Amino acid sequence: MMRAGAHPGMAGRWGKWVGLIRDRRGIAAVEFALIVPILLIMYFITMEASQAIETSKKVSRIGSMVADLVTQQPTIVKADLDAIMKIGTSTLQPYNRSTPDITITAIQFTTDTPPRVNVVWSRKVVNGVYSIGTALPATTTVPATLRVAGTFLIRVESKLGYKPIITWSADSSQTAGLTTVFNNISMGETYYLRPRRSLTIPCGDC
Repeated sequence: MMRAGAHPGMAGRWGKWVGLIRDRRGIAAVEFALIVPILLIMYFITMEASQAIETSKKVSRIGSMVADLVTQQPTIVKADLDAIMKIGTSTLQPYNRSTPDITITAIQFTTDTPPRVNVVWSRKVVNGVYSIGTALPATTTVPATLRVAGTFLIRVESKLGYKPIITWSADSSQTAGLTTVFNNISMGETYYLRPRRSLTIPCGDC
């Protein structure tokens, strides 16, 4: 039945408008479903990139901080070196998906021409295990600008295999697929400092 005075085509046009509105709502729902995953991916990539940059800065600070603490000591022992490296490791917090490797090396330049670069003592922590860094006797290399005969240097090397959150699991299970490409990103820094309070820094039990 039609209402009195109603135009015969009004009902048909009204039905078309209702159908069009419903179609637009359906299109909006489909667009939302397609866009949300892209937005989430962009969010996680941005978050991961910012955390990786901050962690890389912390890895650099490990080297500078450890070298600064060691070069303030007139003498040192293994327990002190291990404690200093432990402090350096803690600077990465709250990042804890992997642990840094730190190597402290004491270097003595001889008075020869050209001077030899001898390792006096060395200490390292790798995967949380503390040990001798380099078996003695040993020589090493340093940048040419630091090769001054008769001087003493402390070198600190800090390295980290950064694990993005998308590739890490608490039970260390094997990752697969494209995430393995970004797993274990290498970060590292090397610092050289001279002793602050003495000409050399002997280690009593290294």
